[in-house]
Amino acid sequence: MNWNDMLRSSESGWTILVRLLVGLVVFVPEGIQKLMFADALGAGRFAKIGIPYPDVLGPFVGCVETVCGALIILGLLTRLAAIPLIIIMIVALVSTKLPILLGHDVGMFHLAADIKRTGFWSTMHESRADLTMLLGCVYLLIVGAGRWSVDAALAR
Repeated sequence: MNWNDMLRSSESGWTILVRLLVGLVVFVPEGIQKLMFADALGAGRFAKIGIPYPDVLGPFVGCVETVCGALIILGLLTRLAAIPLIIIMIVALVSTKLPILLGHDVGMFHLAADIKRTGFWSTMHESRADLTMLLGCVYLLIVGAGRWSVDAALAR
């Protein structure tokens, strides 16, 4: 695969709505908040969940979410930017939602103390945003940024 193939997208320009949902509504603000409010949303939260090296991974994930989210908003290197975000969402689902599904800690990952219900329906409720972002990123990985993007302009 060459660069032109990676940038090309025959999807409608309206793919920009998925890009804005993924980048502007979720990843850029969440990444910034992981950096600004590290105790509650970044390294501190990662430590509570059981993610290893939270002081390193908290800011790293915050930076990746901010940068990749911004790239997706612009439609620049969209397929590449979607890959680390997909990985982040899979880790988020395994580390925070699998304990809810099973009702107990899973390996190094801890069930959040504020979770009152466990099981399938509680997991579905708690994971709706994570699953939406995962599927949005998978969509962008498959179809690319769409016609109204920097990728499309570069591919021409």
